[in-house]
Amino acid sequence: MKIIGIGKNYVTDASEIDALKTGAQTIFTKPESSLVTNNQDIPFPGITNQLAYEVELVAKIGKQGKAIALEDADAYISEIAVGIDFTAKDVLNASREQKGPWALAKGFDGASPMSAFKPIAEFKNLADINFDLKINNAQTQIGNTSLMIYTFAEIISYVSSFMTLEPGDLIFTGTPASGTGLVEKGDHLQAAIEGELLLDFKLV
Repeated sequence: MKIIGIGKNYVTDASEIDALKTGAQTIFTKPESSLVTNNQDIPFPGITNQLAYEVELVAKIGKQGKAIALEDADAYISEIAVGIDFTAKDVLNASREQKGPWALAKGFDGASPMSAFKPIAEFKNLADINFDLKINNAQTQIGNTSLMIYTFAEIISYVSSFMTLEPGDLIFTGTPASGTGLVEKGDHLQAAIEGELLLDFKLV
């Protein structure tokens, strides 16, 4: 199973999308060992003092595909969940100073908590899905897929031009353009899709 992430994929206003859609998608991968499911609490990672959160919708691939045509790409999604892409900002900054990769800052144990999945059939319009994140009962991020620079289909088509997508692969599709920040040990994170609480855990 592959975990694939896309960076910088949301805008605050839909009028910004065309200018930013250059075709150069920011793609990274995360190891399977970073994944946390079943709303398990997550030990605050000892490798960082700056743990940043990003709430994202997660698309699960349902069938194998390579060089997938854009018009066919949505059919490769079987389910959707909500997750958090955690980043160790201090680790990332140190790596960037040496022009290094994102792997350690994005791929540590616990870096990818994710909710249970909802079948794709429950989503009538992939371009209009609401999701949000609360931390300690305070709203921190609100997103809607109409504000994605690259749609689910565009991400899948692009990624599959480089690597074969297989059943069970997960794609973290980007975070809303505002509201990201740092979390601390003891914080309580709750993420929802269309108002339904799906992801609920604490940093311990």
